[in-house]
This record gives sequence, C-alpha cells and structure tokens, in this order.
Amino acid sequence: MSAKAILEVCAFNIQSCMIAEKAGAARVELCDNPVEGGTTPSYGCIRQTRENISIKLYPILRPRAGNYFYDDYEFAILKEDIRVCKTLGCDGISVGIQLKDGEIDTARLKQIVEWAYPMGVTCNRAFDASPDPFRALEDIIDCGCERVLTSGQKTAAPDAGELLGKLVIAANGRIIIMPGAGVRASNIEKLMRESGATEFHSSARKSIPNPMSFANPEISDFGNVYIADENELKAMIDVLR
Repeated sequence: MSAKAILEVCAFNIQSCMIAEKAGAARVELCDNPVEGGTTPSYGCIRQTRENISIKLYPILRPRAGNYFYDDYEFAILKEDIRVCKTLGCDGISVGIQLKDGEIDTARLKQIVEWAYPMGVTCNRAFDASPDPFRALEDIIDCGCERVLTSGQKTAAPDAGELLGKLVIAANGRIIIMPGAGVRASNIEKLMRESGATEFHSSARKSIPNPMSFANPEISDFGNVYIADENELKAMIDVLR
C-alpha cells in the first residue's frame, strides 16, 4: 500500500542522510551550513553520500547564504555545480533564483532546468521571498520545476496551513507543493490536513555532544554538529503512512 504522503529530509551531513534512509524517508536534500539555512555541499560530501544511500538525493545548490539574487560569477558557479551533481549521479537539485525586485528570475531558472535535465529540479525557498506567491508559482511551473519547497511565506510552515492549502489547489497537480521549515512530528498531521500536501520537508535535527576528550575552554566559535533525529523522523513518517 502506498503512503498517503512522503518525507524529504534536509540533511547536513552524510550521517543524517543514512539515518534518513534507515527511518524510511523518500529523499534527502543534502546541505552544508545549517545555521545559515543551507548552502551547497562539497564535491566529496555529495560523492560519498551518493555512494552510501539508495534513496533519492537532491543537493541544494546555493553558493552563499543571504538572498537569492546572484551575479554572473555566482550563476556560473551554479552551472558548474549542476554539472558535478549530474556527473555524480544525483537524482535532482534544489535551487532558487530571484531578480532584484523579488520576482522569480524565470530566464535563469529555465536555463537551470535545462542544464539539470534529466535530473529533477526543486525550486527552494526563494519562492517564500517573492512578493506574490501565486505569480511565483505560475512562473516556476512555466520554468519546468517539479516541486516548490515552501514555508508558505512564513518562518514556519505550520503557521501557514491556509496559504499552503491554496497553493496546492492553485497548483492543481501541475507541480508538487512541499511544505517545509518548522515541520515536526508534533505538527505534521495538522499541517497535512490543512494543506492537502503529499510531500513534506524536515531536518528533524538535533545537536550532538562533542565527543572530543579535550576542548579548549577559551574557544567557543567552532559551532555545533547537527544530526537527524531518527526517532523524530520515524514518528513523522508513521503519520504520513
């Protein structure tokens, strides 16, 4: 029996990707830099992940944090990263690109979709920074993307169930609306009911204790290691089934 809905896991390391597969996720969005919302993972990370998981792999292609308005150098980086993902056998990519006024940069997004083929393309949360979500939706459909990752233009998707439901209706099967950001086992059932979505996105991440036997108390800027919480993932997937 097929699931009512599926879960994509936003994973910030290879360990989280392997946990996601074990928990029953359908796909991973592989990212670096969790504190900045995710940036392009390294060649080595993508390659090792592809060699160690069999579920679908969609690296995020985001050359830096901040906005999604890219100059010519950054656009060239995206083109090269797409080539790398295709060479390494990725199933797709997650990417977003905007004009200065916040509208979707349709000319460049169409190029990205063409470069990526036959990989799939998810338009990521650049969508949430656009001034008119319904116009952005139509633009993204016209560009040939297969899904939109969105928090419903809120910080957390569970706060935007009404808009997400309207987007699902407006999409009318032409593209997948995938709610993400702030999605947890405690709210995914309500969000599924309110939105009518059939794909969801969550990192379900937790920080892990430092395993080092020595830590210099004078240094505090190394950051934390985040990993997917297997129990949290399983709880969400149980709801979606």
